[in-house]
Amino acid sequence: MASEKWSVEQAWQWHNSSPWLRGCNFIPSDCCNRIDFWQSLNWEKHIATADRELALAASAGLNSVRMILEFTVLDEEHDSFMERFEEFLTVIDKHGISAMICFGNDCTVPKNADYRAPHLGVQEYDWGYHGGRKNSPHGSNPGKIGYSLLDEPEIAGRYYRYEKEIITKYANDKRICVWDLFNEPGNSRRGEISVPHVKRMFEVARSCNPSQPLTTGVWHQPWEATPAELTALELSDVISFHCYGSYHSNIRVISYLKEKFGRPILNTEWLHRIQHDNVQEVFPLFYLERIHCWHWGLVAGLSQTYEPWQSIWNCYEAGMNNFDVTKWQHDIFRANGKPYDPEEIKIFKYYSELADGKISQDCDFNEYQGYKI
Repeated sequence: MASEKWSVEQAWQWHNSSPWLRGCNFIPSDCCNRIDFWQSLNWEKHIATADRELALAASAGLNSVRMILEFTVLDEEHDSFMERFEEFLTVIDKHGISAMICFGNDCTVPKNADYRAPHLGVQEYDWGYHGGRKNSPHGSNPGKIGYSLLDEPEIAGRYYRYEKEIITKYANDKRICVWDLFNEPGNSRRGEISVPHVKRMFEVARSCNPSQPLTTGVWHQPWEATPAELTALELSDVISFHCYGSYHSNIRVISYLKEKFGRPILNTEWLHRIQHDNVQEVFPLFYLERIHCWHWGLVAGLSQTYEPWQSIWNCYEAGMNNFDVTKWQHDIFRANGKPYDPEEIKIFKYYSELADGKISQDCDFNEYQGYKI
């Protein structure tokens, strides 16, 4: 019989027995997309890069990564994917890092003339574009509805079988900290299309009775959530959200979610310097409120997430001047392993060590010397 949604007490018990989770949405810098990483082609090269870059993450005080899995790789290379997934978990564990695993994804593009069907093999990418894609979910297709493989009933059935297989196998594995079942449901103008998918993802996950919490976050302001987002919030054991807005925007969202749900809160996507969502203000806020958090990006690379979304350029070119396009959007390390901004890494390290009890609460930040280039 499927287990039930955690009680509020169970959610807080998990939160209080867990370390403060802080990490990033991770892809190795030599991969342009998730297929590039998870497929068998060049795996030894990419896992070596991941090993090296996760050491950087740990050096900055990060202790978790969020990973969205790729159906195409699971479907076409199932057995070897499972071996690679286990190897990846072994690598992160070596660095004291846990994984948040995500399955579904509504951050997609429409199936139009510019659509590139997912495929194994050499992956194409465009230089100068966020995500390595000129045709992206981030402002390239205004007014059009994104396409998802879950819209195909036969494919959806396999999707759910893989979800069940993975969660069942790792339901009590301490290397996995959270199951984040669906990325940004309702995005790409999909509205209510993904409501059944969200419900089914939770049903499947609950049937596995995992020891880790289940969640799926809102990416809108939560008081403006889509039907798919509202469904996800009601089904989640712990409450998660995305916010690329300012310090003040994050405070408003956190306050709303605390009052509305009374459960532990996770921010699974943040850091957007162009929109004034910066490390200097937002990371200390998450520390103070003990919001588990995963910013976007680690090392600048082929996915080019340091570049602005196309929607940012659209707004900027329309005369909106409240964006600072002189800054990287995401990522915290340069391709050579040096920090984008050493002061950011100092902040990550300082508050991480405070949270872990490695330095005393009276340690003055201006005198802290915990990170050296």
